[in-house]
Amino acid sequence: MSVKETEGSSNYEYVTARVKKRRAKLFDDEDYRKLLRMGPGEIARYMEETEYETEINALGSRYSGVDLIEYSLNRNLAKHFEDLLRWADGRLYTLIARYLRKFDAWNIKTVIRGIYSGADGETIAEDFIYAGEFDRQFLDRLAEAESIEEAVELLDRTRYGDALAAAYADYEDTGVLIPLENAVDRTYYEGLIAGVAETDNRANQLYADFLRAEIDFRNARNVLRIARSGADIDPEEYFIEGGDLFTASDLAQLSENVDELVTFVRDSTYGDDLSDALDELERADSLIGFEHALDVALLEYSDRLSHVFPLSICPVLSYILAKEREVENIRAVARGREAGLSQEEIEEELVVL
Repeated sequence: MSVKETEGSSNYEYVTARVKKRRAKLFDDEDYRKLLRMGPGEIARYMEETEYETEINALGSRYSGVDLIEYSLNRNLAKHFEDLLRWADGRLYTLIARYLRKFDAWNIKTVIRGIYSGADGETIAEDFIYAGEFDRQFLDRLAEAESIEEAVELLDRTRYGDALAAAYADYEDTGVLIPLENAVDRTYYEGLIAGVAETDNRANQLYADFLRAEIDFRNARNVLRIARSGADIDPEEYFIEGGDLFTASDLAQLSENVDELVTFVRDSTYGDDLSDALDELERADSLIGFEHALDVALLEYSDRLSHVFPLSICPVLSYILAKEREVENIRAVARGREAGLSQEEIEEELVVL
């Protein structure tokens, strides 16, 4: 979607009221329990009875099964986030537009991972979420890139160009995607928080608190990925500025010892919020489980901020995270059922509050 940043008066009360109604329609535990007992065709029919009805009906003549579910989910997600921009005015519009650039970052990483794994352009495009600033034509060109180098060159004139060009040499040296993915994350988050924290406005301070937490959680996730990759990568080079928990030197030191990382986070201000995530990491030594627990913690944190200051961007951010998670959960169930995974295996992929 194409957006134009604006300033001026913001309509927080109107937007948060609309968001509250949308939030009430999200799938709950009972919905997921039903989906876990269904095949892809049944899931699509179930979605037709929910707020995904428009997308399922519009795409049903062209797709079926998991493909129908995938395209319907992505189209619905983009529609809801376009609505947020359509509703919002002034500074609120600008903040939402900047935050939704996260889907540009998502789509870039989708392209890089797809090319790395040998997927074709059509397969890569199936995972695109058209909710950022990149238009479909540009994303289609990215999906058809024949190499990661070509994709990086196509991104040269975007805000991600310089960071990706600098990280490409490290990718060539190590053969792992971490340098490129971290470069994308760093560009997004550092551009997002720039200037937001420099304000006395209580609503913006809470927004900055949320962004710092998200950056801290992203740094924790990244340092573990670097540690588990075994690649000769300096964590300090991929540190994301703007959080409160880590310094670049902290990450470099903690990447060498997961037990020290766990202790460091547990003793921090996030200790209570991330208790389940840290328990999961210690118990199962599972990076995926840890990342899912981080997602839960961030959802809970955003919900708490929403209650502290309901007339701010915080309820909007909380809704964006919850809607994004709903789409990921439905996708995980559909793909898991198609792949023949057990109910227990699929449940491990779900993130539910």
